[in-house]
Amino acid sequence: MSAHVRTSYAQSEQLFPSKNAAFWYAVLVAALIAAPYVLESYYLSQLVFVLIYAIVGIAMNVLSGQAGQVSIGHAAFMAIGAYTAAVCEKNGLPLAVYLVLAGGFTGLIGYLVGLPALRLHGIYLAIATLAFAFIVEEIVTRWESVTNGNEGLMLGAPSLFGLKLGAQGFYYLCLGVTAVVILAAINILRSPTGRAFLAIRDSETAARSMGIDTARYKTRAFAISAGFTGLAGVLYAHKLSFISPEMFSLSMSIEFVMIIIIGGVLSLRGAVFGAIFMIMVDPILIVVKDKVPQLTLAAMQGIGLSDQLTDAIQAGIVRVAGAPGLKSLIFGLIIILFIIFEPMGLDGRWARVKSYFRQFPLYRSTSARAQRMFLKSERNR
Repeated sequence: MSAHVRTSYAQSEQLFPSKNAAFWYAVLVAALIAAPYVLESYYLSQLVFVLIYAIVGIAMNVLSGQAGQVSIGHAAFMAIGAYTAAVCEKNGLPLAVYLVLAGGFTGLIGYLVGLPALRLHGIYLAIATLAFAFIVEEIVTRWESVTNGNEGLMLGAPSLFGLKLGAQGFYYLCLGVTAVVILAAINILRSPTGRAFLAIRDSETAARSMGIDTARYKTRAFAISAGFTGLAGVLYAHKLSFISPEMFSLSMSIEFVMIIIIGGVLSLRGAVFGAIFMIMVDPILIVVKDKVPQLTLAAMQGIGLSDQLTDAIQAGIVRVAGAPGLKSLIFGLIIILFIIFEPMGLDGRWARVKSYFRQFPLYRSTSARAQRMFLKSERNR
């Protein structure tokens, strides 16, 4: 697969790999700024959810894709950020203050969670983060004097510097926070901290032999990831205007993991792709449920089946389309297909498409094959 070749250290410090990339990113930013004036309210609302999930995807990418740590409890960090926002708003703090406060407080909790997880790897670390998510869910359920328990908390319309934010204003707030998170993540990964994350991900034993304090950097990865997720929790709470403990369940944590699996675990861009997929799959399923029975009916009538058989087949299709576990089944099949045929996710597929057009008509399919290479140091993990 073709890639941008760097020939100097100065090139590795550049924010954009080329002028062409900078141009297309500028076009994307201009399109996002103009989106509220072009899109209907429903699609603008969906775009807000994409931005919120993109923040969480970037947080998961920093922790899992770059630092190599596993977490299936990020819904707990989302809940901490959301409830911090609700409590602060209830006590009269402005949005600009508790947005930063929620990110910092959630980052501190993430650091504390990372401490006992230093001796854990793989599935054991995943179980530890899952246990943390259950603990947080139980706390927000039982601590009724602060969280109002299962009845939940209402949030008012967000305001910034005394100005009420409508749908457009809140969209621009989410866009600004997402842009700051992306730039922060890019700069972190270009820094010595980011290079230490990559070293720990590739081989923790080799990283220790190079003098890297793995304990410090692993807890730092948890803190950064949790802080980003806390910011997303604030925006999520204001978007829904209501939060309750059951909203931050295990299914939400699994959705966050699916973002980086489907989008691409090694790329910040893949986190955005995964967020778009996760948010848009529901509208697509709704359209499919509405259109498939009609198309099937027209096809069966076209081949001359009897009305009784046609009604039976259509009723079966409607029953399957309305099954409660259909979405989970589709997600499971999608994950299996990505793992088998495209382990790099949507970002990997996007890279192949770019490589095809860049090399056309001399493109060779074998040039996009992923290299299979295993480090001997992995055996000593």
